[in-house]
Amino acid sequence: MLVLLPPSEGKAAGGRGAPLDLDRLSHPSLNPVRARVLHALQTAAREQPDGLQRALTCPPGEVEKDAVLTTSGTLPALRRYTGVLYEALSYTTLSPAGRRRANGSLRVASALFGLLAPTDRIPAYRLSGGTSVPGLGSLPAAWRPALEAELAAHTGLLVDLRSGPYAALAKVPHAVQVRVLRESDGARAVVSHDNKYTKGLLARELCERGARTVADVAAAGEQVADLVEVDGRRVDLVLFGLATARGRE
Repeated sequence: MLVLLPPSEGKAAGGRGAPLDLDRLSHPSLNPVRARVLHALQTAAREQPDGLQRALTCPPGEVEKDAVLTTSGTLPALRRYTGVLYEALSYTTLSPAGRRRANGSLRVASALFGLLAPTDRIPAYRLSGGTSVPGLGSLPAAWRPALEAELAAHTGLLVDLRSGPYAALAKVPHAVQVRVLRESDGARAVVSHDNKYTKGLLARELCERGARTVADVAAAGEQVADLVEVDGRRVDLVLFGLATARGRE
């Protein structure tokens, strides 16, 4: 099983680990693209900070993080990423078996690093999947050949929980696609907070239970949603009522 997660815009600050070492990251076949994106981002942060800030649509302090990518301290990926999905996943409170399964199965689909395992040590940074980096251009164009080949090599169950900008970095036609929908007055819609929180709960459930088939993903979904609908390789998790998600009721 491989579960693809979107990264979070929010990231924990600091880190006492040694500076970034691409050779210590999982999925070493991605290192040539990682090096290209890393160089372009750090160069833009140092030489064109105003242009990069506009491209990222972020406060100036965020750009400063990108200027020191190769020298700042690092944290394991699942301690670096924060936000709604990662709060719901609560990696540090998984059972020992769930933590082992998470380390082998969870992958963060990063615009900077392509794929990250939970224990990969990374610096704080700012880069989203939809950004056009000065000196590099489109991130999907940079990532697709290597990232699609890497994911195509996985022959087991692959569960795709990525959001749009990160799904654009690589097409994964053989993956189980998961949608979270809130139903109100007969109409269904995607609600950002519900989507992130419920996917975090689902990722946690998959780590604790494991999964080999679409039916297994649907069974895990039944623990975090009010209704589960399966259509081929798509699993819809439907939420009713006023609660943000079942896990918060």
